[in-house]
Amino acid sequence: MKQVLEAALLTSPQPLSLDDLLKLFAGRMERATLRMLLDELKADWSDKTLDLVQVASGYRFQAKAQYSEYLARLNPERQPKYSRAVMETLAIIAYRQPVTRGDIEQIRGVAVNPNVIRQLQERDWIDVVGQREVPGRPSLYATTKHFLDDLNLRSLAELPPFETFVQTDIQSE
Repeated sequence: MKQVLEAALLTSPQPLSLDDLLKLFAGRMERATLRMLLDELKADWSDKTLDLVQVASGYRFQAKAQYSEYLARLNPERQPKYSRAVMETLAIIAYRQPVTRGDIEQIRGVAVNPNVIRQLQERDWIDVVGQREVPGRPSLYATTKHFLDDLNLRSLAELPPFETFVQTDIQSE
């Protein structure tokens, strides 16, 4: 069973949830057993080149950080650079969600360029999760599981405390 889990995780292009992994065994495995096997797999791989990690969408294998410099040479594509406006908007959404465009503009003190929102949606880091019940019914934005997966987080609770950014900003002045 552990080898089946290992093969599924190693060959999957995206993280696999507990429900996905349970499908492998056609309902003949308990969640507790599955978690125990995942813990064993994690321990088995602890001294190898990959780590079994849990992110918001489920479990996945990923290369250990010490190999990232080498692996980056395989795909020399430059990572997209995000403007300060994009990063500020993303931070506001992540820490204050759900928020409207108006909320973001009020916090930032400037108008939000529609391209900023579009860029974050195309990256699948934010999505519309509803509308605020006020005149005009503005869209409410929140982060996605893909955002958490890309940052290796299981939940928003794992984001660094907002206060660390405020203190860093004060110290840099």
